[in-house]
Amino acid sequence: MAHNVETMAYAGEVPWHGLGKQVLPDLTPEQMLVEAGLDWEVERVPAFAEVNGEKIAVGKSALVRTSDSKVLDVVGDDWNPVQNAEAFGFFNDFVTVAGNMEMHTAGSLRGGQLVWALAKVKDEAFELFGRDKVEAFLLFSNPHMYGKSVDVRFTPVRVVCKNTLTLSLHTQSKNAVKVSHRTVFDAEAVKETMGLASVKLTQYKEMAEFIGSKRFTEETKTEYLERLFPVLGEAKRKKESKGVKNITELLDLQPGAEFGAGTFWQLYNGVTYYVDHQMGRTDDNRMTNAWFGAGVKKKQDALELAVEMAEAA
Repeated sequence: MAHNVETMAYAGEVPWHGLGKQVLPDLTPEQMLVEAGLDWEVERVPAFAEVNGEKIAVGKSALVRTSDSKVLDVVGDDWNPVQNAEAFGFFNDFVTVAGNMEMHTAGSLRGGQLVWALAKVKDEAFELFGRDKVEAFLLFSNPHMYGKSVDVRFTPVRVVCKNTLTLSLHTQSKNAVKVSHRTVFDAEAVKETMGLASVKLTQYKEMAEFIGSKRFTEETKTEYLERLFPVLGEAKRKKESKGVKNITELLDLQPGAEFGAGTFWQLYNGVTYYVDHQMGRTDDNRMTNAWFGAGVKKKQDALELAVEMAEAA
């Protein structure tokens, strides 16, 4: 398997990136943890520097995976690890007790430094333009690396093309929660802060319907894409960036192009499709970038710019 993805399991259809192993549907969070090869723990081990043959404590700790003694990173002594079992246990109330979610995908990236679990929110979906369906998911990212926080967020997915969409930062309710490893992870507090998925998806639907009601012109299409993918540095001699060129070419060819054709919804989805399916050299890199890398910010910017320009249209 490609180097970014260490282990991965998925239920249902083969993901667009084609990575991981297929597992039975309706697994409990604990079962998905095992199937995804994530039933291991991390522990802090004092780190030392060897000076003139003598080991001297440096006030840091090595974050070690207990299953194979692999050092995942070096962290401060005030680092509070969140074990994978604890991260997956976050879903128990939703999956096992209430039954309003089902485990969908889980895995390990970057040699164990980033573990994630994705659950589908049942009975929370909407359709635009008749058949353009968007479903809701809850993503839990559990990083075992310095400088990264636990991240829990609602993530819409456009079914027709499997684009991982983003919720706007400017919605009225909280759609994502970050918890620093300098504090103890409180699952119940996070759940209370996140609130209901139905609220998030309703807000997203309102934004999607709005940008799907506003048409772009050739001029505003060019402005939209060039603001998202500006030509920089030595490439300024070119008339357009690679991103602008590729999105322009795929705009009418992307899956679902017929839904909201000619509107800012089509433009926005051209960007998300490009980020998820074309930007990057491998499917492995694209998946990592689309979910956890620069692609997340790019798609966030694309949505907010679409709303801004639709309001001015």
